[in-house]
Amino acid sequence: MPSTNTIVYLVRHGLSTANASGVLAGRDESVHLNDAGKKQARLLAIRLSAEKFDRIYTSPLPRCQETIAPYLESANTTAIIDPNFIEMEYGTWSGKKLSKLSKKELWPTIQSTPSRVRFPHGESFLEMSHRANQALHNVCDGFQKVCIVSHGDVIKAIVASHLSLSVDHLQKFAVDPASITIISLGEARSTLLKLNDTSHLNQNRESSSKETLGGGAGAS
Repeated sequence: MPSTNTIVYLVRHGLSTANASGVLAGRDESVHLNDAGKKQARLLAIRLSAEKFDRIYTSPLPRCQETIAPYLESANTTAIIDPNFIEMEYGTWSGKKLSKLSKKELWPTIQSTPSRVRFPHGESFLEMSHRANQALHNVCDGFQKVCIVSHGDVIKAIVASHLSLSVDHLQKFAVDPASITIISLGEARSTLLKLNDTSHLNQNRESSSKETLGGGAGAS
């Protein structure tokens, strides 16, 4: 745990061209925010305008950097690119349609016991969780308020860990595009202050994506 209490804002990137087409983007650097995602990024900047962060970290992937860009510009500040907050390495599953992936034999295990899953030529959920949570502790120590812009599965793994839950529980959380999740990290314990807040987006919450791998496309 950090030596001082730290408030951590976990921000998922906005809607991307891959989200819109139901594709598991993985670490594809050609994936960018679509028009809806760019609007979400502007609304996110307004929501964060009252916040002053000691440090801002972002995944190296363009969709994360584009999500935080409007806030960085308005706050006249910069973000640190940290490869430990990059998307899961989905291996040969990357770039494939979720509708097709959901028919594969591995899919039920991903939904029920992801701790048993390593993606073909890719990363395991346990490896992803370890590197993301280790990085979280490293970058937060000594700071009062930190913002991290990352990806759905990464954020869910962080939430599970700080609720003292195993990786097998991470599919129980929804983390929608451009959502904000807030955790308080202290020496003795972590406290979840807010999960999947999308109130700044003014979106319809009637339905969510059925595809929980990669975070999904969120509410309609």
